[in-house]
Amino acid sequence: MSPILITNARLVDGRSELPSDPCNLLIEGGRIREINNASIEATDARIIDADGYYTMPGLIDCHAHPFLADTNLARLRDVPPTLMTARATNILRGMLMRGFTTIRDAAGADWGIKQAIEEGEIAGPRLFISGRALSQTGGHGDFRRRTDNGLLCHCAHALAYTSRLADGLDEVRRAVREELRLGADQIKVLVSGGISSKHDPLEAGQYSPEEIRVIVEEAERRGTYVLAHAYSAHAIKVALEAGVRTIEHANLIDKEAAVLAAKKGAYVVPTLVTYDVLAEKGAIGGWSREMLEDLQTVRAAGLQAIEICKEAGVQIGLGTDLLGDNFDEQSRELLIRSEIESPREIINSATRINAEILRQEGQLGEISEGAIADILLVDGNPLEDLRLLQNQGEHIHLIMKQGKIFKNTLPCL
Repeated sequence: MSPILITNARLVDGRSELPSDPCNLLIEGGRIREINNASIEATDARIIDADGYYTMPGLIDCHAHPFLADTNLARLRDVPPTLMTARATNILRGMLMRGFTTIRDAAGADWGIKQAIEEGEIAGPRLFISGRALSQTGGHGDFRRRTDNGLLCHCAHALAYTSRLADGLDEVRRAVREELRLGADQIKVLVSGGISSKHDPLEAGQYSPEEIRVIVEEAERRGTYVLAHAYSAHAIKVALEAGVRTIEHANLIDKEAAVLAAKKGAYVVPTLVTYDVLAEKGAIGGWSREMLEDLQTVRAAGLQAIEICKEAGVQIGLGTDLLGDNFDEQSRELLIRSEIESPREIINSATRINAEILRQEGQLGEISEGAIADILLVDGNPLEDLRLLQNQGEHIHLIMKQGKIFKNTLPCL
C-alpha cells in the first residue's frame, strides 16, 4: 500500500468547537505517520487535496447488532447462520459507507465474520465482538416459548448466536470462559428486562450481585471488561457495584445511579434511535401491545437519561442498537442527541469516548500521529451541521479505514 498525503486538511474532532488550521497528513502503513502545518516531503505518495473539505476520525458505534436482521427476534429461529451472514455482509458494508469505521458488536457476530473483515473478504467496519450475551433463565436473553419445556438444541438457527443461558456461580464462570475461548473481545451480560423479549418485566433485575461479580472477575482475569444491558436504576447500581464497566441503554437511570457511574469511572452508552424507529415500525414487525408499551416507557426517558448522566459527569458513548431492515437509520442517532447536546459533544462521544470504551485510546477515534488512519473527508463542517453525516454518507467524499480507501470522489494528484 503506497503512502497517501492528504493536504489542506482542516481537522474536526470532539475536543474543540472549531476546526484546526489547514495542515497536511501523511498516511503510511495504515497509520498517520506525520501531521504538519508545513509541507511534508513524500515523493512517492498519492496526494489528495482536502481543500474545501473537513477531515475527521472515522465514527464508532459502540452498540450495534448487524447480525440481528429482524425486528422480531423470535423469527430468527427460522433463519440459518448462512442466510444471517449474507444479510450481515450488506449491513456491515452500509455501516462503513456511512463513515462508521469501527463497531462494537453487542451480541450476534462471531470471530469468523471479524476475521473475514480483517482479511478483506468483505468490506465493513472493524469489529469488537461480545460473543453471545449471558442471560439468566427467564431473563432478557431467554427466547424460549412458554410452551418449551427444558433447553432446546440451538445448533442451526441465527437466534442461537444472540445469547446463552447460564445460572449460578459455576455456570456463569464457565460461560465467560467459553465466550472468551470463542474469541469475544468483551463480555456482555443482561441484568434487566428489555423491550424485545416478551416474558421478562422491563424493570426487573436479573442476575444476583454475586453472579455479576464472578462474570466481571473472569473477564478481568483475561484483561477485558463487561458491558451490561440495563434499563432500571436498581439494575444499573447492582451492575456498577459488581464492577461492570459500561452500561448499555440506561434509559431509566436516576441521579444516584449516575453519580455512582461517574464515581466508578464507568461509561453509559445510550441507544436512542432504535426506540424512535421501533415506535414507527414495531407493530408492523409483530411486536405485542406489552412490548410496545415498554418501548414508549424507555423512549420517553431517553433524552432525560442523558441529561442526568451529563450533570453527574458520566462519560457518555454512542450506540444505535438497530435491528432488522432499519440500519439505514444509524446516523440518525447523532441528530436525536443534538436535541440536548452540541455537535462537538456528540462527535466526541462517537469518536474519542467510544475509543476509550474499546480501550483504543491513541489508536482509534482521533487524528493524531501514530493513530490508525481511519479518516473521513466531509464537504462541510460537522461541528456546525450534523446533517452532513446523514443520507448514507452522501456528504462524506473519502472514507479511509486503516489507510485503505473504501470511498473517494476526490481526484488524486
